[in-house]
Amino acid sequence: MGMQLQFTPEEEAFRQELRTYFTTEIPEEIRQRCEAGALNYPEDVVTTTRILNKGGYAVPHWPTEWGGQDWTPIQHHIWREEMSLNFVPDLLPFNAGMVGPVIAQFGSPELKEKFLPATANLDIWWCQGFSEPEAGSDLASLKTRAVRDGDHYVINGQKTWTTLGQYADWIFCLARTDPDVKKQAGISFFLFPMDTPGVELRPIQLIDGSYEVNEVFFSDVRVPAEYLVGEENIGWTIAKFLLGNERSGIARVGWTKTKVAKAKELAAATRTPNGSLLDDPAIAGRLAALENELLALEVTQLRVVAGSADGKPNPASSLLKLRGSQLQQDATELIADIAGPDSLPVSAIDSAAEGDIADILSPEWAQLAVPAYLNYRKVTIYGGSSEVQRQIIDKEVLGL
Repeated sequence: MGMQLQFTPEEEAFRQELRTYFTTEIPEEIRQRCEAGALNYPEDVVTTTRILNKGGYAVPHWPTEWGGQDWTPIQHHIWREEMSLNFVPDLLPFNAGMVGPVIAQFGSPELKEKFLPATANLDIWWCQGFSEPEAGSDLASLKTRAVRDGDHYVINGQKTWTTLGQYADWIFCLARTDPDVKKQAGISFFLFPMDTPGVELRPIQLIDGSYEVNEVFFSDVRVPAEYLVGEENIGWTIAKFLLGNERSGIARVGWTKTKVAKAKELAAATRTPNGSLLDDPAIAGRLAALENELLALEVTQLRVVAGSADGKPNPASSLLKLRGSQLQQDATELIADIAGPDSLPVSAIDSAAEGDIADILSPEWAQLAVPAYLNYRKVTIYGGSSEVQRQIIDKEVLGL
């Protein structure tokens, strides 16, 4: 066998400590639901976050005075991987990965005090007001306006693709405060409760039948000026900081590993005239290729991790996002192909379906295979689409 990834005895002991905590403290039934892709929202995420936070494992990448850990980049990598391998539900990215680090970096002492402990413990569920119908990958062309009025700002406009906004207590939102300067220069970063008068949330129906994203409309929403983060017109700087944080964990090597292991197990259990699907050269070849690609991605991720100790965003994280998202799609596609015709019943359009499962003799995993495959088409779009990542790699990595 080729290259083995070497960890020190201390790192292996750290891995064991995490594994023990995750498998003994997080309820078994939550981890089973996570493995099946059938979490109960929002309860499972809230329960998990609070247990992790109690042990100091919810926001390790935050500053230590707000619950962060003084870990090496390799320890952070091991933490992410063990979370995935033990089916610990993902932390809410809007809290742990986005608005928390932003408030810690740019917020006033009052904002830190008010929001950081509650954000780490998921006492506040945040959602993201970034994309607009006319401003997705080209985020800087956003049109939502914020106009100063005494000690408030009045916000008007529309956001879209607001993930899990139906559970959110607060939103962090980019709005244009100065329309007369170049588009990046006139944007500010606001925080406000979702139940503020003038905020309206509308669900968007997804191809897999689930309800995950929303449109949000603002009409004359009054936001107290103290909920401006940093100062006026530095919103683009804040947004770049936030998105740099978002990309590092987005490769999700551990998650894809669990899916490849699952694909192997399912292929072995699927009988064919010549044994099992594992004996089918086409399936065996795809599995082997996927395992090799994953190893290459993991080695690259460890190199990036080891080389980004100064905390500056590493442009190579674009490479991880690009390949990581493609491999997540390859893995969900492989599982759908292993399911074959059993993947066809789709509960969302079956009136007799109970919960997410259609009333038909097809195993639950097979019925969830195509919705998962369809849902994961999103991963090459969010967090900066593959096209955008290629442009960053061209410029920043290859110097073209």
